[in-house]
Amino acid sequence: MEVDFVEMGRGSRKEDMKEPDDQDTDGGKSDRSKSDGKQSSKSESKFHTKEVLEDTTDETITEGEESYPEEEGLDLGDVEESSGSSEYDHSESTKTSQEPPPPAAEEAEEEVKKKISESFFYNYTELASKPFVTPDSSIPLNFLDFVHSFGYDCRKRANLQLLDSSTLIYIAGNQLVLLNFKTKEQIYLRSSSGEGIGAIGVHPHKTYFTVAEKGSFPKIIIYEYPSLKPYRILRDGTETAYTYVDFNYIGTLLASVGSHPDYTLTIWNWKEEQPTLRTKAFSQEVFKVTFNPEDEEQLTTSGSGHIKFWEMAFTFTGLKLQGSLGRFGKTATTDIEGYVELPDGKASTAPVLSGSEWGNLLLWEGSLIKVELCRTGMKSCHHGPINQITLDEGEVITAGSDGCVRIWDFETIDTADIIDETGLLEIEPINELQVGKNVNLFSMIKMNETGNNFWLAQDANGAIWKLDLSFSNITQDPECLFSFHRGAIEALAVSPVTYLMATTALDCSVRIYDFASKTPLVQMKFKQGGTALTWVPKIVNYSGAQIIVGFEDGVVRILELYDPKGLTLFTGRKKILDADIYFKQVFKPHNAQVTALAYERDGEILATASEDHTVFFFEVEKDYKPIGYIKTPGPVCQLIWSTLSHPESTLLIICENGYVLQAPYPPINEEENHDVLSYEISDMPIRYFHFSSVKSKIVRLREIEKREKQKELKAKEREAKRGKLVEERGEDGEQEFHEEEEEEEEEEPLPKIFFPPSPSPILCGFYSEPEKFWVSLGGYDSGFLYHCEFPPYDKSSDFKAQKDEPFDFRFLQDTEDNPIQTITFSLDQTVMFCGMRNGAIRVYVLNQNDPSLTSLEHYWHFTVHDNNYGCVKSISTSFDNRFLVTAGADSNIFVFNVFSEFMLKKSTKAKVPSPRFGIETEPIPEDIEDPKAYSIENARRKREHDKLMKEVEEIKAKKREKIKALRNEFQKLLEMNKELPEHMQFKRTDFNLDSEIRAEIDRKTVYKIQEMEKELAWEKEKHELGLKKLQRRFRDSLESDIIVVHAIQSDHKISSYRLVKPSKYSKLKQISQSDRRPSKLDRLEKEGPGRRDSLRDTGGSINKKEESIIDKGSKFRPKTLSEIMVENQIEKTRKLILKAERAQLKIQQRKKEWEDLYRSKPDDDYEDPKDIQAIKEAQVCMGDFNLKSAPDYRIPEHMRINAAKKEEELGHLDSLVYTKKVHMNKCILSLRDFKVAVVEEIQCLVQEVKNIQETLHISKHIPIPQIPQIHPEEVPEKRFHYDEETLIKFKQQKMKRLIEKPNQVEQVGSEVSSGKDSDLTTRDSSLRFPGTSRFSSDLQMEFEKAEPTDVELEIMKRDEIKHLYMQQYLTNRIKELMVTFDAELRLLRHQKLKLDTQMKLSDLHHVTLFQEILLLKNFEKQENILQERVNSLDKEEQDMQWKINDTLKEMEEKKNEITKLQEQEKALYAGFQTALGENNKFANFLMKVLKKKIKRAKKREVEGDADEDEESEESNEDESSLEDDEDESGSEAEVLDDSICPTGCDVGLFELALRLREKRLDIEEAFVEEKKIVDNLKKEYDTLSKKVKVVAMNLKAAEEALEAYQREKQQQLNEVLVVLPFKLHQIEYMVFGEVPSDLSGTLVFSNHSLGRLQERIVQLQEENTRQHKLNKECRERRKMLIREKREMAKNIEKMEQTVRQLMVSKFGRVIDLEALQTLSVNTTLEELKIKKLRKELMNAKEMKMWEQKIAEARWELMMKTKEHTKKLHQMNDLCIEKKKLDSRLNTLQNQQGNAFQGPRKADIVARKKITELIQVQAERILALKEEIALLHKKGGLILPPIQSTHNE
Repeated sequence: MEVDFVEMGRGSRKEDMKEPDDQDTDGGKSDRSKSDGKQSSKSESKFHTKEVLEDTTDETITEGEESYPEEEGLDLGDVEESSGSSEYDHSESTKTSQEPPPPAAEEAEEEVKKKISESFFYNYTELASKPFVTPDSSIPLNFLDFVHSFGYDCRKRANLQLLDSSTLIYIAGNQLVLLNFKTKEQIYLRSSSGEGIGAIGVHPHKTYFTVAEKGSFPKIIIYEYPSLKPYRILRDGTETAYTYVDFNYIGTLLASVGSHPDYTLTIWNWKEEQPTLRTKAFSQEVFKVTFNPEDEEQLTTSGSGHIKFWEMAFTFTGLKLQGSLGRFGKTATTDIEGYVELPDGKASTAPVLSGSEWGNLLLWEGSLIKVELCRTGMKSCHHGPINQITLDEGEVITAGSDGCVRIWDFETIDTADIIDETGLLEIEPINELQVGKNVNLFSMIKMNETGNNFWLAQDANGAIWKLDLSFSNITQDPECLFSFHRGAIEALAVSPVTYLMATTALDCSVRIYDFASKTPLVQMKFKQGGTALTWVPKIVNYSGAQIIVGFEDGVVRILELYDPKGLTLFTGRKKILDADIYFKQVFKPHNAQVTALAYERDGEILATASEDHTVFFFEVEKDYKPIGYIKTPGPVCQLIWSTLSHPESTLLIICENGYVLQAPYPPINEEENHDVLSYEISDMPIRYFHFSSVKSKIVRLREIEKREKQKELKAKEREAKRGKLVEERGEDGEQEFHEEEEEEEEEEPLPKIFFPPSPSPILCGFYSEPEKFWVSLGGYDSGFLYHCEFPPYDKSSDFKAQKDEPFDFRFLQDTEDNPIQTITFSLDQTVMFCGMRNGAIRVYVLNQNDPSLTSLEHYWHFTVHDNNYGCVKSISTSFDNRFLVTAGADSNIFVFNVFSEFMLKKSTKAKVPSPRFGIETEPIPEDIEDPKAYSIENARRKREHDKLMKEVEEIKAKKREKIKALRNEFQKLLEMNKELPEHMQFKRTDFNLDSEIRAEIDRKTVYKIQEMEKELAWEKEKHELGLKKLQRRFRDSLESDIIVVHAIQSDHKISSYRLVKPSKYSKLKQISQSDRRPSKLDRLEKEGPGRRDSLRDTGGSINKKEESIIDKGSKFRPKTLSEIMVENQIEKTRKLILKAERAQLKIQQRKKEWEDLYRSKPDDDYEDPKDIQAIKEAQVCMGDFNLKSAPDYRIPEHMRINAAKKEEELGHLDSLVYTKKVHMNKCILSLRDFKVAVVEEIQCLVQEVKNIQETLHISKHIPIPQIPQIHPEEVPEKRFHYDEETLIKFKQQKMKRLIEKPNQVEQVGSEVSSGKDSDLTTRDSSLRFPGTSRFSSDLQMEFEKAEPTDVELEIMKRDEIKHLYMQQYLTNRIKELMVTFDAELRLLRHQKLKLDTQMKLSDLHHVTLFQEILLLKNFEKQENILQERVNSLDKEEQDMQWKINDTLKEMEEKKNEITKLQEQEKALYAGFQTALGENNKFANFLMKVLKKKIKRAKKREVEGDADEDEESEESNEDESSLEDDEDESGSEAEVLDDSICPTGCDVGLFELALRLREKRLDIEEAFVEEKKIVDNLKKEYDTLSKKVKVVAMNLKAAEEALEAYQREKQQQLNEVLVVLPFKLHQIEYMVFGEVPSDLSGTLVFSNHSLGRLQERIVQLQEENTRQHKLNKECRERRKMLIREKREMAKNIEKMEQTVRQLMVSKFGRVIDLEALQTLSVNTTLEELKIKKLRKELMNAKEMKMWEQKIAEARWELMMKTKEHTKKLHQMNDLCIEKKKLDSRLNTLQNQQGNAFQGPRKADIVARKKITELIQVQAERILALKEEIALLHKKGGLILPPIQSTHNE
């Protein structure tokens, strides 16, 4: 049952949307809730059967449809619907009462805190808000279907987020729009509250996005993307609305901040739907909150006039959010829109870079401004506020309202520091991008496109931009993806023939949309913003192509829409749009913004209305020829012409100030009368209705009806009760009944009749019948529709005195604070569409021909625009009633499909009108761009005024001609005078009277003055010096004297403070420039040149080295194959060695980690240092409020006070008082200046009134107010200003002192100063209103002889009217100035009275502080002596402690050395034992040789200075720790001869024993030396310890003496009297219910501290309970850990056994795995291999050299062979020739005789030799041929060269 109950509590979290207007429910709804409740109970029972089967240890709650969908076979949709319906009814029943959920559910949820399933999702259809329809209504729920959104709230913060590469999300009223900016498709998500969306955010992984809503305790809904399923809902994070949300860097936490009134900052564990931390962010609006990307425990918030830095910290009561408010210091306070946290690992709090309103960057460090950054030349970083700052890829990107994106170097900003007193540092951006002229960048978001640096930017002027911030040669220009209206949509109109609509706003644009195909078509820009718009009716323009627009400067423009595809095409024409706008006509009928435009029902008249209280009429057929205008009692908000059902065409004019007018059809003159001076229609019979509030009467009547019904019910009940009592008790019952009647209470009084002080504004209205109309009002009279009727026309009546009441009304449910803003009807007048102030649409279904709106009861209500500022400005239906479009003040335009039996085709598209013939050749009219241009009426008046001025100028010209004629006549007379005889002529000098006498008198006067100055020079100097001394003594110390400012119309006055210069104490805190810590920038500048030079030098050397290497490399030949092979072998060996070293290092690191782990293992009595520190802090800060007068009071170190600190405190008080007084004096001085300016202006105004009254008759004069005077006290500085007149009066005054009393001096001074002031403040009044009376007076003088004409009489009449008006206006202005000044003076006087109270308290505090300073100075000398004593002892103790620590450290090092020596000795014996091997029969002998003790004479001689006794003692002490007792006994018994190696013993082992013995002796000697050093260190340590104890005792005594002196000083300070003013309610010390006369025994304690102590008691009790619980849990945990430790020990033992078995099975024995891992290569073997490889390569190289030599020798052999062959041929030829010769010779011999017949012996021998030689050469040739053939073959053997077989 418990699980089932928890699940129900969990299910209640899935609340459905309920319309806020739905407050009452009926029986039908209760029946539905019952049926839904049954379904939900069934689903809960099913879930319960499944939940029982689950394991109780499972901590995850899953819904029934998510747990076992396959086993149970449930329909998921049915389960969700059933549960959702029950939740819907539950939310409906609880939302009206606004009560929290049942406490049982909360307790169950707290008891069983279980996680939410990862696969759990909410149902969107149940979550989204739905329309509200009144019960028993026939209006379908889907009466309007949302189709498209054309707007964008560009001024909402962070209203642009990116989900993926093509999808944007932004808020549009109550919808969240998901826009695919590539395909332009939109998807919509409704808010659950129906009251708007406050903020949106996207998860860092782009898998979720959050929607933070608005409303009463709104929700935060996290949607999963791209499925768009509601994943999590966060509740109760703020009261009314969220303003910003942000995920942390990894997406596990979510931060949200609320709006007014709570401004709550909440940190959420959003996956568990639980708030982690919560606090109030600030007391003003908070714009933004973000996590620090480097540290998720740090956050930053910024907003209106503040920035705050937050940190999650563990405090005494748990995890808290601690905020540090940024202090601006000297920098002006600013709103902060953009900031970024900079990465900095050094500081605990990361530095933050923020923007400012004036465009500079502020670098914050901690909570102070470190430096303010600006551009070179003190220019701001941006022109205007910086809205976003981003850190991207090591660059800081700023976006400002000036439309610029600037890139800054992060390192420059991070290392920035102040360099002068201005606090500014000049830097320059790396790059910058000017997006556009009229661009205000509000936020930017980066697009994750690989290889590109594209950003999307939100333009607060109504656009979304795509920016390329790569700043390369191929950087793209900024691209405007979407363009929207900026600000409120002022007007909307729908085409009468097709699905087109036009909108305008104050962003100076008119836009055309095709709402059927959801396409924006075209826009047109102007100089001024649009305020009114209507589509020209079909009866005027049959094609429906014209739009008429009114603007804020009073101009009306007519625009024509056409399809440019129908124009004649020209070559070179660029892209043709779907629509274009032609500027057709312009005129200016008004001087203020146009508020309404309306065409008469027949299309003949256009009426325009404005805020200038006029309605202008134009004749449409005659090209909008002006007819005239009428004046209205107030600014017009709506114009409505009567329909065809009315007998006459009349215009309904609705004014904002409660007036409604009906104007008839204006009279049209066929011919223009040029004599008429104005277009004003003065004789039009206008009927007026002045609305008088009747709401209080209606409320009273409804209350009366309600009470009458209640009385009838009570009467029936009373009669029934009476009858029952009479039946039961008879007459007694009758008597009892009458007694009860008498006891009944009297009724409450009825609501009073109330009339609002200011009339309620009329918002909209419409005709019902002729002379009747309905209106909707705002303000007090909202909540009803009022049916009104015009009273009969009476020309003589004053409409301003009228008070007309409506004759009927209709109550509108839930519109008390949400009135109807605009109304429109369907074509058949059966449906009334209402646009509400809160952005909702309300639809009423009406009966046919029902002007009284009797069926105005049931309605359909749906919120679409923003509830706070999304007031529906316009609402309209399409020409065929299929669509409804709305425009709001939140920049959004929504299109709805109206419920109809006929469905629209999907391919519906508006048809743009075709262009008129010749439209491309028509000249474009000249536009009116100057806002100061004349309106139609002013232009006409100006024309008439110019005409009149021209006539006057002609009259002046005639007068000038007469004067010129007189001058000419005088000139002729002068000429005649010249023609007379000289004695009869008049000279020109005759006109000068006594000029010489005057000159002589002037010369004498100057001379006398000079003489008098010489006589009085000494006296003058004397008095000047005396005056300077007086000023130096009494006046120079004063900064400001007392100034008393008097009121004008009352006796109030205010005086300033008499300020002297600041005292010496207020200057104590000023830090000199030399004492200031050098900044980081200063240090860098000091180090900079040297470092730069060094870097430059190193850079140059590096470059030189590189050049030399390059030069050498160019000369080197490429590496050979042999060199590469050697290098590869070396590299392979190096890698093997490195691998082994890494393995060794890894093993050592692992050993070190194990050692550190075991070393970090705490002892059994270990205590956590944090706990110890917390205990100490608790002991110090236990809240023990001991009185300072207590005898055991101990003054904390931080609370000890001395004269310097007290002087600093006094200086702070003086500076604070001085600052406040200076501020008040400035205010009083500015008030005095204001009075002087007021007096001057009044004097000018009085003079102007007098000038005006000169032209008026005395009967029309009004009293002139008296000019206020400037009192001498108000200008004390004028006491030292004098002139000649002042000196004369002073002299006269001095003479009268002997006779009269001196009390008249002030009066004379006042007369002097007032006369002086009047002279000084008087100025020419003609400068203010030139030409007011001069022109008429001049004309009267010039034309005094002539009779005034009709024109002159008219001018005089107008001037008189104007002068009467100016007289009244100036008089009222004078009174207004006086009243304003007196009000300012009374307000400042009230502030000064409060400040006077504070100043008196500060004076009392000043006296107390000064007494304390005098007292502290008496104690200061002795206190300094005691403090120096304590400081010296403390320093001495620290020095000794440092020495002790050094000694202990050195002792530890020596002990380690001794341990190492012992290990070396053990290793020596172990190595020798290994060298002996097993079964060595000389082992004992060699061991004795090794262990033999001998005296080393050489060592002693070298070391010297050692006695024989000491040597023998050392030899006895140098016994090895490894020698056994048996060896020692053996060595003593036997006499060992170690000089001869025994026979059979290995000589090598014998020599090894001798060498090792020497090594052993060296180790033993070193061991003895180290032991001596350790003993000495121990003695030194003991000595220092004793000294430390003595010093500590002295230090303790000195501290006690200092503490006693401090206590004595505190007792003396306690005797100083402190004055504290209290009010009676602050005194709680009562004796017998009365305040005692003696309060000396009372204690002054603050209520805040007392309450904090009481709260602390409760907190400590709760904390004690928690600690007991935690202690119990820790004990259980300890037991479990001990049990786990035992099990793990068993597992370790088993695993070790397994490892040993595996080693034995694999290696045959247990091996050392670490040694196996660190097994390295044989370095010697590898070196030999490398040497062998190098030798082989050298041999191969040498063989190649020899082969080359062989080839050369063979070449020589071949050449020699060729030469020998040639010689053989020659020899052969010679032999042949010889043979021939021989034959001839033989022939001859034979012929000569027989003696020469036989062969000769020499010839035979020669022939034989030649034959042998030929054979040898033939053999050689054959061998060479065979060798050549072998060499031609691949891999053939190379035979040695053939040796010669003969001896040369």
